[in-house]
Amino acid sequence: MGIMQDYIEEAERDLLHTYNRYQVVFDHGDGVRLYDLNGKDYLDFVSGIGVFALGYGNKEYNEAVKSQVDKILHTSNYYYNVPAIEAAKAIKKVSGMDRVFFTNSGAEAVEGALKTARKYAYLKDGKTDHEIIAMNHSFHGRTFGALSVTGTPKYREAFQPMIGNIKFAELNDIESVKALVNEKTCAILFETVQGEGGIHPAEEAFIKEVRKICDENDILMMLDEIQCGMGRTGEYYAWQRFGIKPDVMTSAKALGCGVPVGAFMMTEKVGQNSLVAGDHGTTYGGNPLGGAAIVEVFRQFEERKITDHVKEVGQYLYEKLEEVARAHDDIKDHRGVGLLQGLEFDHPVAEIINKALDKGLVLINAGTDIIRFIPPLVIEKSDVDEMIDILNSCL
Repeated sequence: MGIMQDYIEEAERDLLHTYNRYQVVFDHGDGVRLYDLNGKDYLDFVSGIGVFALGYGNKEYNEAVKSQVDKILHTSNYYYNVPAIEAAKAIKKVSGMDRVFFTNSGAEAVEGALKTARKYAYLKDGKTDHEIIAMNHSFHGRTFGALSVTGTPKYREAFQPMIGNIKFAELNDIESVKALVNEKTCAILFETVQGEGGIHPAEEAFIKEVRKICDENDILMMLDEIQCGMGRTGEYYAWQRFGIKPDVMTSAKALGCGVPVGAFMMTEKVGQNSLVAGDHGTTYGGNPLGGAAIVEVFRQFEERKITDHVKEVGQYLYEKLEEVARAHDDIKDHRGVGLLQGLEFDHPVAEIINKALDKGLVLINAGTDIIRFIPPLVIEKSDVDEMIDILNSCL
């Protein structure tokens, strides 16, 4: 491997070992392909974990970011900047939400959403004992607040105590939610499609019933769209398929398509009755560089009709993965929507993923026994065919 192996060995000496990385150093990308330091090309079905929705080497995106670099990168939130204002306008247009707070990441967006819920409830009764209901098998991030509502105990155990008053229900089991709701409940939080937890979409009946519970009890319905949002399901946000709207939502990953940005949004009612000056802040969030990236992402999504494309190619991917699932007895289930899908096996999938990487296909897991398919949103049916061929050869 030569120079690539040298870099890998240096990384193992220098970087904190919190990732078991695949043995490849990617150097550049073009479209839906990545290239390592040796020039080998790979078909990318990970997109940086759902980030690079518009593909690599996107000239218009790159020019928008470069242009902003030459103007100004940072001013702080004590001042206004045009890219952030335009970015907020773009998010409001497609989401129907009313107020936006920009962050640097998805985890930070979740932190802001949690603070919003607590402050909203505090302003109603002056108490600080309010409870948040989250879901088992969820994943919301690695910071303490986000980790506290992540419903996978192995992520939390070594870092206890978490923030308090968090309860866990089961996604798509409305009775498990109702059993936890009481006068202290201030928010119900879940991913519209669970990503890390195994590609589990929330069902329409469940979402609508949660919305009803929240409406009847003045509880905030908070949806995490960090991975499943930004067109990945064929809608800008996955909840838009169901004719409801959350009170608070989070977004990140493909929101910036490579520039690290996130956001949490809320309705006007929540905005007027929660966080005020001094309650929350960020040094880098909403800086001009991030704003310029967001504006260009939304421009291309609209111009290229990305959501329509995802519906079409996502359906094709679903059909092809169904064929794979039927052909292999060790595949227990296939689920997902749009370009966020998964195959669940009756054994660990690490060996399959490593074989695929050797053959020039980049895949990722979701748990030890699930292969997750989360490619750039600009893939074509021919890319799906190529992926299926390589996958079958590995199986």
